[in-house]
Amino acid sequence: MLRLDGKVAFISGAGTVGAGWGNGKATAVLMARQGARVFGTDINATAVEDTRSIIATEGGVCHALQCDATDSEAVKRAVDACLERFGRIDILVNNVGGSAPGSPVDMAEDVWDRQLDHNLKTAFLGCKHVLPVMEKQGSGAIVNISSVAGFAHQVGGRVHVAYSTAKSGLLGFTRSTAIAYVQKGIRCNLVVVGTMHTPLVEERLMKQLGPEAAKDLVAKRNAAVPIGRMGDAWDTAHAVLFLASDEARYITATDLVVDGGLTAARPG
Repeated sequence: MLRLDGKVAFISGAGTVGAGWGNGKATAVLMARQGARVFGTDINATAVEDTRSIIATEGGVCHALQCDATDSEAVKRAVDACLERFGRIDILVNNVGGSAPGSPVDMAEDVWDRQLDHNLKTAFLGCKHVLPVMEKQGSGAIVNISSVAGFAHQVGGRVHVAYSTAKSGLLGFTRSTAIAYVQKGIRCNLVVVGTMHTPLVEERLMKQLGPEAAKDLVAKRNAAVPIGRMGDAWDTAHAVLFLASDEARYITATDLVVDGGLTAARPG
């Protein structure tokens, strides 16, 4: 079940900020364990190399490359490098993202621009350069990573107007792309994650709030989830694996919410 033998997975954001497991790192390792050859990229060369090392230690195959996923030419070079090494791309996981708080009034324009580039344009560029490869093959599976912030428009009670806008946009982007390529053997789906406790989130909260306030917010975030706790990177990774696998061959243009019941329990 959910084997990926013979498949090549191109995963952006495959490193992790700090120690532990982020969504991209866990997804890369899980896909390698399921038989995929992984081509992982990240803006942090050391972080993605750590992912490659883990996969190699476990006997898997992974090539790591530093890449700025907001730079079209850099993404094109990474895709070309993947084709040169592995000859094909069967799975694309667009995983780059991150939030910055702010309302339309107090958010600086450059922060708004960077948020949309980071959370939405990265998926566009990944698809822009990988879709022609998949179309030529006549097959492929794309999984974009979004957030419940795109539905609820707030994270932990704080306004993240640009992040919420970008993650909302990913839903339309995913569905539109899926239908455009549905008759070409290519599927495109969205994993919508809830409040997850990952190294990226912890580092961001520490910087924004300080240790004590961050600790209090983590406790509140755990208590707010109906299942009783926040999720982690492996919850995201298993959802991505399913949508990328042949077992999900009849699923496209849909979103899989991984949030412990959070959005369903919210009023309205």
